[in-house]
Amino acid sequence: MMKLITITFILLMSLLLTSASYAQQEEKPAQNDAGELAKTLANPIGALISVPFQNNMDVGIGETNGSRNTMNFQPIIPFSLSSKFSLITRYIVPVIAQYNITGEGAKQAGLADALVSGWISNSVVENGFVWGLGSAFLIPTATNDVLGTKKFSIGPTAIALKQANGWTYGALINQIWSVAGDENKTDVNQMYLQPFVTYNWKSGTGLTVNTELTQNWQANTTNAFVNIMAGGILKFGEQLVQFQIGPRIQVAAPEGGKADFGVRSAVIFVFPKK
Repeated sequence: MMKLITITFILLMSLLLTSASYAQQEEKPAQNDAGELAKTLANPIGALISVPFQNNMDVGIGETNGSRNTMNFQPIIPFSLSSKFSLITRYIVPVIAQYNITGEGAKQAGLADALVSGWISNSVVENGFVWGLGSAFLIPTATNDVLGTKKFSIGPTAIALKQANGWTYGALINQIWSVAGDENKTDVNQMYLQPFVTYNWKSGTGLTVNTELTQNWQANTTNAFVNIMAGGILKFGEQLVQFQIGPRIQVAAPEGGKADFGVRSAVIFVFPKK
């Protein structure tokens, strides 16, 4: 465990010292300002195409000392609706591999359910304030019964954030209910809340702290993590890439399901508008 913590700390500190040169305007990244690009990436509904691969590793789960690795493929694609409004879409497709979670020696791997979200957002940013209102759809794409709900679910989602002097802070929320699917499976009635704060230096290096809370109203359980991530922007040829890594701390879990330690890392391919 100490070795894992030490490696994570070294990588986190290395990323804090990373700098790169690439730029963006407030809505469109330009070509010489990594700080502005990092600022747009700190906005979950920023007006540029990005393709994040986010990996969450949790170990020491429950009495069986289980482990779970979740790789989220989550592209963000914006569409211009008018001079004042944009449609920002995000697609989260989780790939899970877990061991000793459902029982000693048990393992499951495969796709989990996909979450598709769309927000109508302000294209013109005034005083750094960004908002988005829309819908979230949980699609039963799981390839293993344990990893999914077998329910199609839908509900509202909203986001609000403020950006000023290198800071980005705000919150994202959604609430979904099942409306169709396997009648033998438990209904979905679930809220997700993510407050977040990021500070970006002009070099493009940044530090993010967020909390992810999932409240399952149907089962009356709470699952919550605090994630602390350092990140930097690099350029490989013409391709811009942001890297992030840091500890993932579970602060609440259903009975018997709390992890001892976790690590979140992300590789984000960025495609600024030209």
